[in-house]
Amino acid sequence: MKSFVRISALLWADVLVAYAFFVMQKYLTDVWKLSFTHAAGILNIWGGIHMILPVFFLFVVDQFLGNFMMLVISSIAYSAGIGLIAMSTPPVLANSTNTCKQYEPRCIGHTQKVLFYTGMALVAVGMAGNLVSVKPFLKEQQDGSDDKAGPIDCLRIPGFILVVLVPVIGAFALPYVKPWSLRFGIPAICTAFATLLFFSGCCRYNINVDPPGSPLTNVCRVFVASASKISRQFPLDANRVHRGDNQNLQLFSRTRCLRCLEKAAIILDTDLEDHVQNRWRLCSIAEVEEAKTAVRMIPMWITFIVCGIVSSIGNTYFIEQANQMNRKLGNWKVPLQILLLFYKLARNFFSRLAVRFLKRPRKYAPSVGIAIAMILSILCCITAARIEKRRLNVIKSHGLLDKPKADIPMSVYWLLFQFFLLAGLDSFFEKSVAAFYKDQAPKSMRNYLSLFTKGVSGLGFMCGVLSVYVVGKVSERGERTNWFQYTLNRSRLDRYYWVLAALSSMNLVVFIIVASCYKYQNHGEAQDDEEVDTERPGQPTNAGDEGKCCYFF
Repeated sequence: MKSFVRISALLWADVLVAYAFFVMQKYLTDVWKLSFTHAAGILNIWGGIHMILPVFFLFVVDQFLGNFMMLVISSIAYSAGIGLIAMSTPPVLANSTNTCKQYEPRCIGHTQKVLFYTGMALVAVGMAGNLVSVKPFLKEQQDGSDDKAGPIDCLRIPGFILVVLVPVIGAFALPYVKPWSLRFGIPAICTAFATLLFFSGCCRYNINVDPPGSPLTNVCRVFVASASKISRQFPLDANRVHRGDNQNLQLFSRTRCLRCLEKAAIILDTDLEDHVQNRWRLCSIAEVEEAKTAVRMIPMWITFIVCGIVSSIGNTYFIEQANQMNRKLGNWKVPLQILLLFYKLARNFFSRLAVRFLKRPRKYAPSVGIAIAMILSILCCITAARIEKRRLNVIKSHGLLDKPKADIPMSVYWLLFQFFLLAGLDSFFEKSVAAFYKDQAPKSMRNYLSLFTKGVSGLGFMCGVLSVYVVGKVSERGERTNWFQYTLNRSRLDRYYWVLAALSSMNLVVFIIVASCYKYQNHGEAQDDEEVDTERPGQPTNAGDEGKCCYFF
């Protein structure tokens, strides 16, 4: 049980850091005095990196390190990263760097900037490593325990207390700590404590688990082996196709695409002799099918980029809108972190809704769920545009255009609508993609494909920076004013939201086309209902297939 507590502490530290980072946009605009687009660009690039890294880390874990070593690296990086961010605030190193102690741009020197960006990079490494290895490592400890149910049952009550306590501390207590040094310092202390708690159990962990090997290596092997045999003819003899350890393995599926990859399973005269020494010359049917499954999903992944762009505005532009709005609830000025707490509660609601929807025994249900997520992204952008237009009208009527720090007489609770829809987008997207991979992907590839989707969304975060730049340049053509000015009050963020709504609408149409062309598999049905190639394995369906290039769908 103690091992479970020590490992789970890494997750609770993550939650507290998330609440501290939720207002990073405010820190960069208020203290560093960056423009709101510059601050959002920094956060979106960082967010994209920490969503892309898990794909590479999972490969390293499966191929080389194992979960324990990855947690050692990520926990150290996490603690050091948030610690460096806390040290980068002006008062901490003012005496050492001969700078002032005020939270002003003139007090932020080169040393503070280096510490900040280094800390952000290390936090991204820590988050990605924890995402990849914490839960699998917990499972390894459970599998290695004689009494599997006991520790989990004992942890239910303290686990429930932590589920409630940590968000409450992050949403209610942390915002009332005014100095930014302490706002980042408190999570840094908690993260360091969680890391030390994790290391204190090193002698008790079950770490004798060898890395299983990465299926990504098998995908690369398929491409290398098929490329080396690209000029070979498909054999007429079924025994000239490598079936791997299972000689009764099913034949190649009748796909309309990527039949050239099937040449990786062709047995040449020297293949079986060299297979042990050089596994890059010959692949089994199962390995070829896994590679084909992964590649066929690329068009669908491309449509996920726009969802990532919309998701990226949640902790940047939405927070910038809320920064100067009226946050009073009676006599209580509600902290900004309450919006994150509301978002998480809304995500929980939509997650339950998505799970109930996806329980329907229909093979198209996950694709419909992804389409629902895209519809919610359109509604989110439209709602955000209308509320921002209303906010600008209030600013103009009260003469606050050139007073970016003045309080705006408009309730911040108008923003709950767009946060609610954003939570629906993220929840339906996450649950539907997971269900899609459960139905359509081989078991060995599911973790990778889920992280690939997260990585594509991370690419969307980065593309959000590019979209702001492109839209800004286009908007200033004809000597017109750029939609993105130094302050939010002088900008036309509402028009950018309309652009995102139009882009999301076009993306939905593209997704529907891609999903309609995708060949779905019925894993739950009998084999008779599946389309299986009844001709000789490895032989093209039509004679003309032999010379065709690889198609995706």
